[in-house]
Amino acid sequence: MNALLVAILLVLGTATAQAAGVRNFDIPAGPAGPAIRLLVWTPCAEPPQEMDARGATFFAVPGCPVSGEKLPLIVMSHGRRGWFGGHHDTAAALADAGFVVAALNHPGDTWRDTSRTDSLSVLVERPTDMRRLIDYMLDGWPEASRIDPQRIGLYGFSFGGYTGLAVIGGNPDLRKGLPNCETSSLKACKQLENGELPGQPVTHDPRITAAVIIDPYPVFVFPEENLKGITAPVQLWSSDPAQNADGLSGCCAAAIDQRLPVKPDYHFVKNAKHFSFLATCTPKDAQEAPAVCTDAPGFDRVDFHRQLHADVVAFFRKHFAESAKP
Repeated sequence: MNALLVAILLVLGTATAQAAGVRNFDIPAGPAGPAIRLLVWTPCAEPPQEMDARGATFFAVPGCPVSGEKLPLIVMSHGRRGWFGGHHDTAAALADAGFVVAALNHPGDTWRDTSRTDSLSVLVERPTDMRRLIDYMLDGWPEASRIDPQRIGLYGFSFGGYTGLAVIGGNPDLRKGLPNCETSSLKACKQLENGELPGQPVTHDPRITAAVIIDPYPVFVFPEENLKGITAPVQLWSSDPAQNADGLSGCCAAAIDQRLPVKPDYHFVKNAKHFSFLATCTPKDAQEAPAVCTDAPGFDRVDFHRQLHADVVAFFRKHFAESAKP
């Protein structure tokens, strides 16, 4: 076993001979929207196994019995054209720390289905997807009784960061003449400039009491005034603009740091690329997806994710404990 794989296993908590259980579920189509595919990680007392998932390497236990009661829930929103496994090491680390983690595939904006990527409908419906995910986990998931509904958090990356800001109370400014939208390549901007309007209000969900937001994009839809409704504590992460000169969407978070009504727990990660927040890569992953797995020279993604996971777990534990106080 090579050194990188050993390091990844340590990040995922195998030193304690525990792992995350993992299993697929489906939210059925209904009046609120189309069917949604999701992956759920849960605390598990069994040793991990190496799994192949869409070519990516997971370390988890398929179908492991859920360990624990009154467990906090974290819902995950992936980036543009992403998928529910894009942060699988972070999900596993959270599950190993005692959280239930539910990640979905946003309909119309995944690596397999890009039919609505960048569209106005995706900007409006992504937050609704998250509300439907929470509804399912509390009422439809087979182990719903194990979740503590008073401790629900969100983890959002890139377009998932936009999604998270909207869900926790941000009101995206979706109108014709929006500054910076006229020159943007986003399909949604072209639709707005052509006079199209959102088909429904953007959904908020007050059940989320803490959020981790990473490189949110697009941020020009959130002027300071439109973020005043956010009251939940936010841990905000930013990659390094110096490492994102290729114009990757999602870089960076400094603008949002200055606009939030309550100062977030802000983390600027020097030399991190936008994709450095995606799951750590095995040698096989790096060979098959070099654009996603290649970091800046000298940047150690495995070491960074060890610290990322520790900080994220500590943030959620702190604020869930505070929200539970009478």
